[in-house]
Amino acid sequence: MAGSISRRDVIGGIAAGAWAGIGFGRAFGQARPRVVVVGAGAGGASVARQLAQAAAGGIEIVLVDPKDAFTTCFHSNLYLGGIRDFGSITHDHRGLGTLGIEHVRQAATAIDRDRRTVRLADGAVLQYDHLVLAPGIDILFDRIEGYSPEAARIMPHAWQGGEQTLLLHDQLHALEDGALVVMVSPPEPYRCPPGPYERASMMAHVLKTREHRRSRIIILDAKESFSKQALFQEGWERHYPGMIEWQDPLMHGGIGAVDAATLTVATGLADYAADLVNVIPPQAAGVIARDAGLADASGYCPVRAESMRSTMDERITLVGDATVAGDMPKSAYSANSQARVAASAILAELAGGQEVEPTYFNTCWSLIAPEDAVKVGGRYVAQEGRITAIETFVSQPGEDARTRRRTQAENMGWYEGIIETVFGAT
Repeated sequence: MAGSISRRDVIGGIAAGAWAGIGFGRAFGQARPRVVVVGAGAGGASVARQLAQAAAGGIEIVLVDPKDAFTTCFHSNLYLGGIRDFGSITHDHRGLGTLGIEHVRQAATAIDRDRRTVRLADGAVLQYDHLVLAPGIDILFDRIEGYSPEAARIMPHAWQGGEQTLLLHDQLHALEDGALVVMVSPPEPYRCPPGPYERASMMAHVLKTREHRRSRIIILDAKESFSKQALFQEGWERHYPGMIEWQDPLMHGGIGAVDAATLTVATGLADYAADLVNVIPPQAAGVIARDAGLADASGYCPVRAESMRSTMDERITLVGDATVAGDMPKSAYSANSQARVAASAILAELAGGQEVEPTYFNTCWSLIAPEDAVKVGGRYVAQEGRITAIETFVSQPGEDARTRRRTQAENMGWYEGIIETVFGAT
C-alpha cells in the first residue's frame, strides 16, 4: 500500500440522488420509510448525511441528539497542546438541516425493539422502520476504585469532547515548573488506541514551551504495550528527554485506587501524589445500546461485517466506537467509513436493491511535536464474518523531518475534510 488513505476515501460517499425514490414507495406504500439516527457525532451524523444526500427526499431521517454542537474528541489533544483552539474542534449541526434532516434535540432514553420505537427524555416516542445507533462510549467509572463522575471534576478523563476537554486544558496550562502529571491509561478495547500517548506528547510540548525543566509525566498503563510504541518512545526521547516515563503493569504493580481529594494514584508498588491526574478509565458502548441488549460480554456491540447491522437485530445498524468492528480501531475515521457502508446497506434494504461488497478504511494520525506526526492505518473487507485488515501501513522510526511534516499536513487536511463530510461545514 502507498502508506496512506486518499482524501477521496475520507470524503467520498454514495452519489447524491443515486437512490432517489427508487423502490421507497413500492416497499412502503405512499409513506416514506423513517430512519431514526441516535447520536450526532462522526458516525451518526455521517449516516444521516449519506442517507439524505443519496435518497434526496425518499426517506424521512430523524437525528436524535440533545446537543446543539459537537466537540470532537479527535484533535482535542491538539487543543490541549495549543496547536488548535477550542472553537476549531466544535461544530454545529446546521449543515445537516439544509438536507431536510430533522434534528430532535432530546436524549434517547430507551429502545423497544419489538415495537420499533425510541423513547425520548421528554417521554415522546419515535417510530422507526430502521434504527441507527451511534452512541459512542460510556466511561466505566466503577472500574477504578475511587473514581466517579464527581472525581472526574478534579481528575478529568477528557475522553469525551466538551467540558472535560476544557477542564484538562486549564489544569495543564496552570501547572508550574516541578509539577508531576500522572496519566492512567486504559486496557483494550477503548476509544482511539494511540490517543493517550499523543496526549502525553502534547502535555510535554506545553511544559517544554513554558520552559519547565523539572516537571515530569508518568503514564501508568493497564497494558504491556501500546499502539505506535516505538514511534512515540523515539519521539519522546528526541523532543522531551527525561520528561515522560511509561510504566507497564509489571513496573507499577497494577492500578489500585485514585483519591481526588489528595490527587493521589495508588499502585501495587507505589503511591503517586500528583499536581494533575488524568484518569482514562475502561469504556463500553453507550448505555442505550447496552440496555437494548445489543452488546456482548465485551460491553460493545457486535455487527455484521457486510452491513454494520447488529447481529442481535436486523432492523438496527450500529457504527462507530460502540461497535465490535473486527480489526478496525475505534476512531473517527473508522466511524465515517463504517457510516458509508451502513448507509449503502440501509438504502439497499429500503429500496429493495442489492447490497455491494463493502470496503472500509482507517488512518490514525498522532502528533508527537508540532511538526512531528506519525500514522497507522489500513484497508479492511468483510471476510469470514468479520471486518478484516487486508492492507496496513505504519510510520517508521527514523523518518526525516520532511516526511513527518507532510504527515502532519495530511492530519490537518483530513480533519477539515471529515468535518465537511460529516457536518457539511468547515
